Amino acid sequence: MSDATAVPSLDLPDDAQRRVWLLASSAAGAAAVAATAVPFVSSFAPSERARAAGAAVEVEVSDLPPGGMKTVEWRGKPVWIVRRTPEQLAALAGHDDDLADPQSRQNQQPDYARNPARAIRPEVFVAIGICTHLGCSPNAVAAGSGHPSVPADWPGGFFCPCHGSTFDLAGRVFKNKPAPTNLEIPPHGWLGEARLRIGEDAA
Repeated sequence: MSDATAVPSLDLPDDAQRRVWLLASSAAGAAAVAATAVPFVSSFAPSERARAAGAAVEVEVSDLPPGGMKTVEWRGKPVWIVRRTPEQLAALAGHDDDLADPQSRQNQQPDYARNPARAIRPEVFVAIGICTHLGCSPNAVAAGSGHPSVPADWPGGFFCPCHGSTFDLAGRVFKNKPAPTNLEIPPHGWLGEARLRIGEDAA
């Protein structure tokens, strides 16, 4: 009798079994690749943190009527988009002597918005809706509204209820108000006739 330990023989699978094992292995491998690829590909999309840090925001403005305003968020700040009427644009020219910085000399806007309308297209005004005094959010007040905190000849614009600063419809601050500068104009540009990108210069 031999002292050698007997090794049991392994029965090799036939061709049909090999094909089944091969297909099963391939399916498991494909599933593993897909499970890995999905989070990898999604990592290329901007995260919520990246968007909050300043990713550009695209806004459709075809639904904005003359005199209408909409607010979107960029970098956690409210951004106003106002479609000014011809009458509102005309009113911008009548009160330079009442404004602290009528020519927008202080650097509160990109160069392409350093004009009387403070806009790329005069009829569409884009501004960050935060008062430059202490960061409150002003309210829109129409001309002739009879609002008790604005003068009778008010041309229309924005009133900050926190400390009484007033801004015209180009975001220019009136004299002798707590706010030291005009409203900030964010970088922005047009992607077509009716679509804005806020957060990137695309003028």
